[in-house]
Amino acid sequence: MRNIVNALLLSEDKVLLARRSLHRKAYPDLWSFPGGHVEGDETFDEALCREVSEELGIVPLSYNPISRISDPNATSEPIWYHLYAVTAWEGEPAIIDEEHSELRWFSLREANSLDDLALEEYRAVFVELMAQSSLNFS
Repeated sequence: MRNIVNALLLSEDKVLLARRSLHRKAYPDLWSFPGGHVEGDETFDEALCREVSEELGIVPLSYNPISRISDPNATSEPIWYHLYAVTAWEGEPAIIDEEHSELRWFSLREANSLDDLALEEYRAVFVELMAQSSLNFS
């Protein structure tokens, strides 16, 4: 089994998505969340902090796990994506490696309506976050 951590950077009602570079083997040129593989004896939290530092140049300060998604297209072994809501960080997110070609903030509604998401399973996460947002602001 392969475990991957993903960071959902959330600011008010917006989420940061990253367009995967064209050269990526899995899901090229599709919108996804920054993150990557858990290595060796790393905890998921350690992997999350390392990955967002490597990919975005930021340090997550406040984060918590919100979902786990199985990759429906995995062929050789199961792949699990562990999604974390990151609500505070140090630094300004920027592309600092070649894994992504673009970063963009979307409202949760906009993100949910994108035609080019890496995984359809993201939509359930967006819907849940929208529901939580409406509870927090009503």
